[in-house]
Amino acid sequence: ADPKDPKEISLLDSAASKRHQMVHTGERPFPCSHCGKQFSTSTNLKVHQSVHTGERKFHCSKCGKNFSFLSNLIRHQALGTKTHGHLTKGCNHLCGRLFSTSRDLVVHQRSHAGERIYFCNICKKPFVHPHQLKTHQRVHTGEKPFSCAQCGKRFSQSSHIKRHMSVHTGEKRYSCSLCGKRFSQACSLKVHQAVHTGERPYNCTKCGKSFSLHQRVHTGERPYTCPHCGKAFNRPKKVEIHQRIHTGEKPFSCSTCGKMFSEAGNLRKHQRVHTGEKPYSCGIFCGKGFSSPANLESHLRTHTGERPYVCRACGKAFSGLSNLEAHERVHTGEKPFRCDTCGKHFSEAGNLKKHQRVHTGEKPFSCEPVWEEVRLDL
Repeated sequence: ADPKDPKEISLLDSAASKRHQMVHTGERPFPCSHCGKQFSTSTNLKVHQSVHTGERKFHCSKCGKNFSFLSNLIRHQALGTKTHGHLTKGCNHLCGRLFSTSRDLVVHQRSHAGERIYFCNICKKPFVHPHQLKTHQRVHTGEKPFSCAQCGKRFSQSSHIKRHMSVHTGEKRYSCSLCGKRFSQACSLKVHQAVHTGERPYNCTKCGKSFSLHQRVHTGERPYTCPHCGKAFNRPKKVEIHQRIHTGEKPFSCSTCGKMFSEAGNLRKHQRVHTGEKPYSCGIFCGKGFSSPANLESHLRTHTGERPYVCRACGKAFSGLSNLEAHERVHTGEKPFRCDTCGKHFSEAGNLKKHQRVHTGEKPFSCEPVWEEVRLDL
């Protein structure tokens, strides 16, 4: 766009005029989802939200202090000797940071040397700084002092709550430089980038396959357990997702019909109900289309007869993982699906759905009379 073009200038003036008029009208169309406070611009809202998230992205290079607002950093630096005059101890390493006492300087220099003198009295893990030790000890104590203002979920570290907020805001700050796909967490982006680079740094000693947690497929190790029902998982993320069965949390909503989901993947699959998209086809056998790769994989087993999922309790084999999980509840007695009306529990979602018709009175199936033509030979 040409900034000298009269049309462009007119559009810019129009937008600026509209923003200015809010000064007189008092209009504030951007509300804060945490506290309800309203703002006239999205920029002001974004700045305000750091009050809730605790984010401090403006950093003073002299003393290392962090600020939520740029104006606070500028004011802090403008005071000059009043704020930094007491900082007389300088780090002789590359960073050049200043400290007010020799003790603070010594503690800081350990970060360069890698020296770790603070030990956890429970697991003996060493740390450079005492605040790192304090944060780590919450792993053992279970302390979670930081809570989400939207859903009440609690966290042991302020950085974890910042990461969690993307569940509510839908913000995906991290983008892949190769394909443009966006992610809410840096670790998810890192895992994704291996698709392009082909990097597989962790090798399985049993089959040679390369994944960071893949070996647990062979060992059967499941070190992470659900605090509600005791079910074990091989990854902490799976525990977090599973717990939504108990809490009822469904943070992902369909923009078309409003239906809520506990997992982002389930929402993506559901949205194909509206779009009709079936990108996965059975090209080998029958050409039938499916909305998800899991459905295609299950379908292929109707052709091959493969049943790779075996119950460890009785040895019965199943073609789908969900079928095995539903079956295992016969042995464990687990009933994770609860009726909100009467509190009755069920082992399968389908059984809960059928039960709820007792309360709603819904009768979705009707008997249609079948008429046959009868010829009479007279």
